[in-house]
Amino acid sequence: MDANLRYWRAEGQSFLQRFLLWADALDPLLLFKSPNEIKRTRLLIQINEKTLSEPIQNKQTKQAFLLSLSSVHPDTDKIIPVLFRPPAFMPITLPLVIVSSVQHQAKHSFFWQFVFHTYTTAFTLVNGNGTPKAEGYSLQQKQIFLGLGAISYSACVGALPLAFVNRYALKSPLMQLFVKKLLPAPLLGLTSAFTVAMVRSPEFDNGIEVMDRNGKVIGVSKKAGEKAVMETALSRAVLFGTTFFLPEVLMYFVRRARLVKNPRALGPVRMFVIMSVLAGMLPASFSMFPQCGEIKRADLEPEILTSTEETEFFYNRGI
Repeated sequence: MDANLRYWRAEGQSFLQRFLLWADALDPLLLFKSPNEIKRTRLLIQINEKTLSEPIQNKQTKQAFLLSLSSVHPDTDKIIPVLFRPPAFMPITLPLVIVSSVQHQAKHSFFWQFVFHTYTTAFTLVNGNGTPKAEGYSLQQKQIFLGLGAISYSACVGALPLAFVNRYALKSPLMQLFVKKLLPAPLLGLTSAFTVAMVRSPEFDNGIEVMDRNGKVIGVSKKAGEKAVMETALSRAVLFGTTFFLPEVLMYFVRRARLVKNPRALGPVRMFVIMSVLAGMLPASFSMFPQCGEIKRADLEPEILTSTEETEFFYNRGI
């Protein structure tokens, strides 16, 4: 079992523990660490890995683990490209969320949602479970093909309500409220979950590796792969559904209470609210489920269980 997963098992048992870990690991300053520094960090972790069964007190070791969690894939042991590391997720998605939320023309909405889903899908592909194997075709090509289809479909679905309203000139206040304020949040949440499920579908088609508590791989499980993908898809739906919905609610009360006197200031206030919600929801959504996922013996395929008497098994959920 990779040191990152061991650390999540030791330090991320509860939601609050995972939230605090992600809040530190998502620090954008970690993006400026060089590959050589990351490699030295991994070496330090390997030296201290035997202490992972106990709470880590050494500050240098904790910082090393934060850099490792934010920069190294736990299945491949490779350094993640800078743009697709977890700390880069918010700086890149924030402007895309803001721009997408203010579009009132279908073609503009389609373009920005296409860009948004392209990045989030690529992020999912890079940070998914790295163990699925397939023969007879390129697994990566299949995932790229599925991802492009999911991106195009999601962008179309996101722009469709605006196209419908503009095409049939539905200008009533109730329709405008529904299409521009209420509908985008559930649509973006559902399409975000859909892109995750599509690009990571090989994980429940081919299965992912499951390990015992000692880190020994005991087999490849489709059920564990399905659980990992569904948990990640749900967390992504919550992340972007809330990020689109909650700012609209908060801005409604800001306008109603007249907290902002100058109408021109509403735009910057809205951006600040979206940024605050996304900043809070990102570690919260990543923390919804354990990063080192757990699955019971009764939930695994019988053929995997013949070689072990363990009752609990673990896997990398991915992001």
